[in-house]
Amino acid sequence: MKSVCPTTALLPALLLALTLGAGSSLANDAPAEKKAAAPAAKKSEKAEKVEEELPSATPKEMAEKVREALGAAVNPSKKLTLVINGKPVATAAGSGTSVTPQSSRAALQARAAAMEKAKAGHGGEVHWDYAGENGPMAWSKLKPEFNVCALGKRQSPINIEDSTTLQGPAEPVQFNYTPSNGTVVNNGHTIQVDVQGENAIVVRGQQYKLVQFHFHTPSEEQINGQRTAMVAHLVHRNDEGQLAVVAVLLDPGAANPLIDKVWTYMPLDAGDRVRMPRDLLNLNELLPADQRYYQFMGSLTTPPCSEGVLWMVLKQPVSISRAQHRLFTQLYPANARPVQALNGRPVRNAQ
Repeated sequence: MKSVCPTTALLPALLLALTLGAGSSLANDAPAEKKAAAPAAKKSEKAEKVEEELPSATPKEMAEKVREALGAAVNPSKKLTLVINGKPVATAAGSGTSVTPQSSRAALQARAAAMEKAKAGHGGEVHWDYAGENGPMAWSKLKPEFNVCALGKRQSPINIEDSTTLQGPAEPVQFNYTPSNGTVVNNGHTIQVDVQGENAIVVRGQQYKLVQFHFHTPSEEQINGQRTAMVAHLVHRNDEGQLAVVAVLLDPGAANPLIDKVWTYMPLDAGDRVRMPRDLLNLNELLPADQRYYQFMGSLTTPPCSEGVLWMVLKQPVSISRAQHRLFTQLYPANARPVQALNGRPVRNAQ
């Protein structure tokens, strides 16, 4: 895992609003003149407010800060609300704290502005990267277990030339996805979502359970020499430990609802994890209507580049908004491995 600089602000300065219920008063350490300023006759009609700039980093840290403020300055019976652009993102009361980041256009724009300023630094042990001296051409030299990145004969990604594919019979991938829990992880190379729940695909008569999905920009796969803006890799594993990856190509267009949800909880710092609300994920929102695909045997596209991975690249791209694409590229401008030699491998065109 890459080490990074101290956490920078995830969002612009947040407004800490303390709203007191009818007939209540400020905490004991509030200035005396504030207590005297509010006419007694209006206490039951108008709530008083204390404002303070409160920088934060992640939804988890928002919850911690709002809980800290609650304990330090607020009577436990009162309610504390953290808002941005007039929208509540966290609340705290004597009963506990909850965080509800917004996935509205305004919140996405605010996050984009903050991510423009985010800086990531690297240090510690030598680690693989997508550029520079530790980039793809050097992966095999960084660790002995990465040798297959250079020596393997079935490496991914590849360029798929439609004219040379093997025309195969219709064998649709059976997607069995249901609303599930997820944890968004910044692993230092991409944004990944670890998925819990009973999500699986059935292909070639075998069931593979969904483990995680993650993103690359531009797409690692090429179709007739062309890349798309991004790709999502849905990683599945069967009971024998074999992997099957579904690649969903992403191109600019309308905003994607699943990406909206994931980006809302996107952590900025490498190593950070943010748990999403229960049953928020539905991978069906990421799939195209036309689920025909190309199929081939390949490898992981990151070290250790292990082979024996069954790949299915869906032909029809799914749309994401330019704002959604920009949000990702502000963290990872280019995290795609170059295409690898086909070495005579057949690529099946599932019509």
